[in-house]
Amino acid sequence: MIRRLGLAIVTVILLGPPTDLASQSWSGDIRVASYNIKHGRGNDEIVDLERTAGVLRALAPDIVGLQEVDNRVARSGGVDEPERLGALLGLHHAFGAFMPYQGGEYGMAILSRYPIASTRAIPLPDGHEPRVALVVEVTLPDGRALTVVNVHFDWADDDGFRFAQATTLSTELDRLTTPYVLLGDFNDVPESRTLSLFRERAEEAAKPTHDRLTFPSTGPEKEIDYIFYSPASQFTVREVRVIDEPMASDHRPVLAVVNVAATSAATSRVRQ
Repeated sequence: MIRRLGLAIVTVILLGPPTDLASQSWSGDIRVASYNIKHGRGNDEIVDLERTAGVLRALAPDIVGLQEVDNRVARSGGVDEPERLGALLGLHHAFGAFMPYQGGEYGMAILSRYPIASTRAIPLPDGHEPRVALVVEVTLPDGRALTVVNVHFDWADDDGFRFAQATTLSTELDRLTTPYVLLGDFNDVPESRTLSLFRERAEEAAKPTHDRLTFPSTGPEKEIDYIFYSPASQFTVREVRVIDEPMASDHRPVLAVVNVAATSAATSRVRQ
């Protein structure tokens, strides 16, 4: 684990302007993935971001939440990983930093096929490392706004820091006025009080009962990576899968295909 190096630093990077598609009427499937990529370091101890991109490319995602992402960090060859993955996959990108590390920044990222209209980072209570929740608002093809929230909570067995972080984020979720997708590495199990907080507010894209474990990737023993959505009335889950990928990271990626209910352009929230 990376040791804390100081106060959390928040950095966001945007690629691409929002697109005005308000005149269109749209209802369709969104392919959403969550993946803790361990800065591209596989279980063979080789940092190979192209391998990471290959895992994601096979999922054909529209929205991806990535955890453990480096931005110009020495251990990852000084690469801007969000920008590089965005370029390899043809997706917009945003980055939120937890803290400085080895000459760069360590944090998380969101990739999106849809234009990113805004980005912000919500500071969370410090744990064994600084933490933020990365929040982006994307513009769907009919002009509606969808909020995507990416999390990576504290990892210690004692859930005190983790629950404090989840409580702070829950308050922020209650203030959202748009539909949202919440995803990430929650570092906690389904029956935990951390997960209960989010089940009170959102619906989980439930994995198959026979294939729901996500960590460690070589022989999963825990379910700690999740995708939620809200409000339930605006989404229909088509498919949820844990991807059998044992090498590219120590976590397995999770994919959910959700359908967004049709809404007329006249009643959609459109960014002006």
